[in-house]
Amino acid sequence: MVAVRYYCPRCETVVAVERDAYLDDKSVTPYPLTGWTYVAPDEEYEDDAVDGVRFVCGESDGCAWEPPGGAENGDGDDAGETDALGCGEPFYLNFVAYEDGEEVEAAGERESEYVELAEGRVPRGPSGPRGPGGPTNR
Repeated sequence: MVAVRYYCPRCETVVAVERDAYLDDKSVTPYPLTGWTYVAPDEEYEDDAVDGVRFVCGESDGCAWEPPGGAENGDGDDAGETDALGCGEPFYLNFVAYEDGEEVEAAGERESEYVELAEGRVPRGPSGPRGPGGPTNR
């Protein structure tokens, strides 16, 4: 078992789970993938019937929560500190799924879009009026 950490895509709170290293991660999303089956982190998620883990940020059991860029919860200097950790919103860890040796794409999942940058093409100047305009007082 290895400790693996993931960021909440909304607030960047960190969740750490102990799991077998053979599981392949696909993505962490703020929404569930269509057709994917999810379980809570304290349930058995290494089963072939499970496609991912559903976390509720800062609230799910069976994992450790850490503030963004901070130490694990419970390690603070103030023993009475009870600041809420996380945003309370669900997010989803998606495992890579295979069917007949090929990776299965989620229904509705889109390929990344590529954009063309304007490198080397510099505008001659700002677009808009060529100078001060408007009414004149004559």
